[in-house]
Amino acid sequence: MNEQNRVYVFDTTLRDGEQVPGCQLTTPEKIEIAKELEALGVDVIEAGFPISSPGDFQSVVEISKVVREPVICALTRANTKDIDAAAEALRFAKRARIHTGIGASDIHIRYKFNSTREEILQRAVDAVKYARRFVDDVEFYAEDAGRADVEYLARMIEAVIAAGATVVNIPDTNGYCLPEQYAAKIRYLKEHVPNIDRAIISVHCHDDLGLATANSIAGLQAGARQVECTINGVGERAGNTSMEEVVMILKTHQQTLGLYTQIQTKKFYNISNMVSRMMRMPVQPNKAIVGRNAFAHSSGIHQDGVLKHRENYEIINPEDVGIPSNAIILTARSGRHALKHRLERLGYQIDKLNLDEVYQRFLELADRKKEVDDQDLQWLMGHHVDEHFQDNALHIELLQVMCGEPLQPMATVKLRVKGEEKSATATGNGPVDAAVKAIEQIIQDHVNIEELSIQAIHGGSEDVSKVNMTVSYQGKTCYGYGYSTDIVAATVRAYVDALNKLF
Repeated sequence: MNEQNRVYVFDTTLRDGEQVPGCQLTTPEKIEIAKELEALGVDVIEAGFPISSPGDFQSVVEISKVVREPVICALTRANTKDIDAAAEALRFAKRARIHTGIGASDIHIRYKFNSTREEILQRAVDAVKYARRFVDDVEFYAEDAGRADVEYLARMIEAVIAAGATVVNIPDTNGYCLPEQYAAKIRYLKEHVPNIDRAIISVHCHDDLGLATANSIAGLQAGARQVECTINGVGERAGNTSMEEVVMILKTHQQTLGLYTQIQTKKFYNISNMVSRMMRMPVQPNKAIVGRNAFAHSSGIHQDGVLKHRENYEIINPEDVGIPSNAIILTARSGRHALKHRLERLGYQIDKLNLDEVYQRFLELADRKKEVDDQDLQWLMGHHVDEHFQDNALHIELLQVMCGEPLQPMATVKLRVKGEEKSATATGNGPVDAAVKAIEQIIQDHVNIEELSIQAIHGGSEDVSKVNMTVSYQGKTCYGYGYSTDIVAATVRAYVDALNKLF
């Protein structure tokens, strides 16, 4: 591929991304993420802001020791103390970069620095020259470039490149620009900065108006060749440009844009989960590329279309970002095609079932639950089979329990035993114990329950419970399974299932 069309990926998850309140990372956590970023194929890792705290300083040091391929970058302001700290923190880096800069907009110059354009320009040049004493790779950021006067911005960029900057970062710090405005700013620099060919233009966009990804793509189309981004789009305020979004846009539209990266996209899903877990910042379900619903289909029309041909409703293969497959989410809006597909995956022979009848039972369950999963279907089909096949020795006809404070738990159970109905009532130390004792009265025998586990499949008060049970009788061990929105009913189903296998 043409090297001029390569886009360098600069990850700032560990610096800008970590500035989110409540999402701070320990040094070991940063190292773990940095190793995954290296495996992902990022070109630059901004490891921290060394002067900001001893912890950040140490994180840059330790990451520099263990990460060998990407450039390790440290952020500074345009002063010697910051740059000294960054240089010291980067002393173990195989490939080091100092990222220094200052505000470029008149708002920052006046209200943040209480200074003038000329003074700020001189501080920018001095900072780059000083940083070049320590490293050959210096990136300069013109903070709030999105709102800066473009002619002054061009003067600043020309001056810092002349001072030794190898990368010039044009941040839309406040997420202000529209895509065309931002692209126009990059084009202006390409056309009006005489020495621009001596540096790489970098885009660094924030998502205050939801335009970070769009602005980054616009900047790349206008000639920038480095994109600064974070995993999951984490970052200050509304966040930074999402790496997975930009990279997959370039990959999906490579024929149109002609741009490419070296990112191993199949690793996106795992690193997304890692960052979410370590930062304690959940990924919103409808997040592009890595959100839980990004490749999930619940509408009957969409499900039917995807099952017939994936590209009807998917422009990205989920496997390309590390997700094993798309998800057909069964809800009350799902159609027969989706239900049949899921049942066949579970091993049910649909040609031997009345699909219309099963579908009606499915809709009844779906109306009670927001989502029906495989365990729910197994419970549904088990219930269906119990009703239509009479060769089981035992079948539950009635289960009624009474419990609460200060009542002693009591259960009445009616079973059909080889076509004959039998019932019993018993008390116990709980509703399950009472139900089991009632069943023992009916079968006139005692079966040992060796192990019992109850699991809420998803969580929530309306959820289906899954019960696994191990029973033993005269040296023989069997396993029973039960599903129900009622925990007691699920347990009794599991017990009867095990008894049927025993007898």
